[in-house]
Amino acid sequence: MSIIAIVGRPNVGKSTLFNRISKSSRALVDDLPGVTRDRNYARGTWDERVFTLVDTGGFISKDDSFFDPHTREQIFHALEEADILLFVADGKTGLHPEDAVLFDILRRTSKPFFFAVNKIDGPEQQGNLSDFYSLGVETLYPVSASHGFGVGDLLSEIAELLPEPVSPEGEEEEISETRVSILGRPNVGKSTLVNRILGAPRVIVSPVPGTTRDAVDTPFERSGKQYLLIDTAGIRKKGKTHEKLEKISIIKALQSIDKSHLCILLIDAAEGVADQDLHIAGYIQERHRACIVGINKWDTFDPDPKVRKTFLEDIRYRFRFMPFAPLLPFSALSGKGVQKVMPAVDEVFDQYNRRITTGVLNRALQDALSAHEPPLVRGRRLKFFYGTQAGVRPPMFVLFCNYPDKIHFSYERFLLNRFRESFGLDKTPIRLVFRGRQRDKQE
Repeated sequence: MSIIAIVGRPNVGKSTLFNRISKSSRALVDDLPGVTRDRNYARGTWDERVFTLVDTGGFISKDDSFFDPHTREQIFHALEEADILLFVADGKTGLHPEDAVLFDILRRTSKPFFFAVNKIDGPEQQGNLSDFYSLGVETLYPVSASHGFGVGDLLSEIAELLPEPVSPEGEEEEISETRVSILGRPNVGKSTLVNRILGAPRVIVSPVPGTTRDAVDTPFERSGKQYLLIDTAGIRKKGKTHEKLEKISIIKALQSIDKSHLCILLIDAAEGVADQDLHIAGYIQERHRACIVGINKWDTFDPDPKVRKTFLEDIRYRFRFMPFAPLLPFSALSGKGVQKVMPAVDEVFDQYNRRITTGVLNRALQDALSAHEPPLVRGRRLKFFYGTQAGVRPPMFVLFCNYPDKIHFSYERFLLNRFRESFGLDKTPIRLVFRGRQRDKQE
């Protein structure tokens, strides 16, 4: 996945543009310069192209405060790891000497970059662009990060440099191996689990958090099936990631989700579920990957059955946004319970890769409609005509109806649960897409 870094001096609107493009509010936005000192990452899409977006701190060439050299170092790291650079300047204040310094640095990287002039709220303000042409820029992109003016045009140009999108109808290519990523916070036992599964010390194991710096791919065979096991670096909170290598390791871990079919998210039984565990689960869910929540160090947990039951119920509640992800307690160090991991991987992947015939799908759809009649939309009954499976990994069902944009989330959830029950898909994410029939559009 391509990485796009947003750079510029303080208070030009980088974080606002970051939030606009990523359709999130992950980056702090404030009129006070220097709010963003660290790098912030998010996933973005445009024209079906998918990319990783990086927000950076404001560039200052001189050290006016304690944080300036550290912020500048983070910016240079972002420039190194990025594939495309997005320079942002302030159209209201005009050309600043720091713009020229940073522009010269970007030009020497030999990487493609786009020059966006922010705070241009409409065509009538484009006269403010003239100063920036003095830098020798061939093309300027006037934008308003706050209101969205010009952002679409900018992204369309950037998308031309991004890889061709995978078919929106889902993955259909033949696969020769099941790709499994082991994810989690530092020191939860990821490498120990990999070694236990492989039966050999394939990766370095250490009690020091951060031993694994990069994603380590290990192909192996089990019962005639091919697998690729990916051990990843621990994903820390962004506020605790300062070193260059650790920053890159986080990117590698997130990229491993993209290339995986299934993720094993490890939780430390002694520590319980942390907010960062939920953040990692969110990354997995955003990418529509199958997931197993592994509860490691289970042999050190309270042996009382009631305490264990309550603990597992609490974990299930915390991960209620991923009800399909099975919980699997074990001890990677002692090996107790680890024998259940690969059979669970096979079962989850089987559902993740399953195809349902059109006839079976439509019978299940009609049964669901009979059990719970669709609600009224604009005074008229919502009608479903037929459905088809458009892809796998995860199973993707397209349902054709008369009001595809007016379906309430509660009825979508009802259909989703009925399909899970009817097709035995309780351990995989499912995608439902609603579309109108072509003839209805023509009418």
